[in-house]
Amino acid sequence: MTKALSQDLRDRVVAAIDGGMSRRGAAIRFGVSAASAIRWHQLACTYGRAVAKTPGGDRRSSKTDAHAGLILSLLEENGDITLVEIQSALGERGIHVGIGTLWRFFDRHGITRKKRVGMRSSKTAQTS
Repeated sequence: MTKALSQDLRDRVVAAIDGGMSRRGAAIRFGVSAASAIRWHQLACTYGRAVAKTPGGDRRSSKTDAHAGLILSLLEENGDITLVEIQSALGERGIHVGIGTLWRFFDRHGITRKKRVGMRSSKTAQTS
């Protein structure tokens, strides 16, 4: 993920626009995109300053972490349960989550599920 441009640069672009320079002209002068200069000036007019928003991230983890006990108890009851079966069991209880959300829950908690025992590679024939 890329970092936000510096606050100093944002302030200089907005000051140049407020000083009479066009938005696109300020963008060219400071080496930023025209869209960024336009957006920063709009933010400065609306909120007083063009401050960067906080970086994004996983916003769905709280949904599964709130039901971590239930998910882990489903896993303990049936050690051979799949993600689809966990998803449907949660759906029966009114908790609707996606497969990817469940996968990220297990990845975040360091829980791995290998369904088959690993086998040594065979040079002459396939093993499964």
